Amino acid sequence: MLMDQTLLPTVVAIAPPLDIGVVINGAAKEIGRAAVIAVTKARGMEVAGAVDSYFVGEDIGKLCDMEEALEIPIMNDLTMVLGSISQSKDTSVVVDFTDPSTVYDNVKQATAFGMKSVVYVPRIKLDTIAALSAFCEKASMGCLIAPTLSIGSIHLQQAAISASFHYNNVEIVESRTTAIDFPSQDAIQIANNLSNLGQIYNREDISTDTLARGQVLGEDGVRVHSLVLPGLPSGTTVYFSGPGEVYTLKHEITDVQSLMPGLILAIRKVVHLKVAEYLKLCFFLVSPTPVFLWLQYSEK
Repeated sequence: MLMDQTLLPTVVAIAPPLDIGVVINGAAKEIGRAAVIAVTKARGMEVAGAVDSYFVGEDIGKLCDMEEALEIPIMNDLTMVLGSISQSKDTSVVVDFTDPSTVYDNVKQATAFGMKSVVYVPRIKLDTIAALSAFCEKASMGCLIAPTLSIGSIHLQQAAISASFHYNNVEIVESRTTAIDFPSQDAIQIANNLSNLGQIYNREDISTDTLARGQVLGEDGVRVHSLVLPGLPSGTTVYFSGPGEVYTLKHEITDVQSLMPGLILAIRKVVHLKVAEYLKLCFFLVSPTPVFLWLQYSEK
C-alpha cells in the first residue's frame, strides 16, 4: 500500500547562522572591551582580531576579565590583522571605535581585504561621511556608520517625530559627564528629525538674543540646552508642550553595555548591506529616514 505523500513530514533545510569573524579596532577602550564580550556571547559570530595602540601583546580575553583567555593578542597593526583574518574567514566585519581622523583609512583597508565595516565614532565629520559614501559606492562594498548604537535612543527619536505633529513647543535638554562638542550629535539628530515637517516651534519665544535660553538648531525653532555635571547620567530629554499639557521623552545611558544589542544588530545588518542601503544609512546623521530601518532588524 502506498502512503499518501501529503502525510509525510516535510523536511526543511535551515541554513546555519553565518560564522562572522569580527575584528575590534579600538579593542582596549571601554566600549571595545564590552564589544569583545558581547561578540563572544552572540550567536554566529566570534572575535577574530583585536587592534589598539595600548596593551599591545596582551590577550584581549584577559584584558576583558573573561574566565578564559581568547588567545587573541592585541596588535597595533590593522593591516597585519586584516591580512591574517582574510585567509581564514569567509565573512568578516571590522568594528571601528577609533577616531574621526583615522576612520576613512581604516575603512579603505578593510575594503581592500574584502571586509565590511561598522563605524561608531562620535563627532565624525560630514565630509568624512561623504568621502566614505563615494569610496564605498565605487568599491561596491557596504559600510554602516552609526551615529548611535543605542536602540533606546532610536526609539526616542521615533517617538519625538510622532509627537512633533501634535505640539507647538519643543525643547531638548541633554546631559553629559564631561564637556565635549555641544550640542551633541544626538541633539542635532533629534533637531534635524523635527525640522522641515511644516512646523515652526516656540513661536512666542523664537528670539536668539538671550543666551540663557539655549541654542536654536535649524530654522524651525528647536532649542537645545546642554548640561555638564559629573555623576549625572548621559542622557537626552525632549519636552513637548501644549495648552495645559507637557509631554516628556527621556533616555539615559548609565553603562556602555546598553550599546551592545545595537552593535550586534549592526554587525548582522552590514554583512548583507548593499551600496544603495549603505548610502541611506551613511547619511543617518542628516536624514530621519534610516531611523526606521534599524527597527526592522531584531535579534531572534
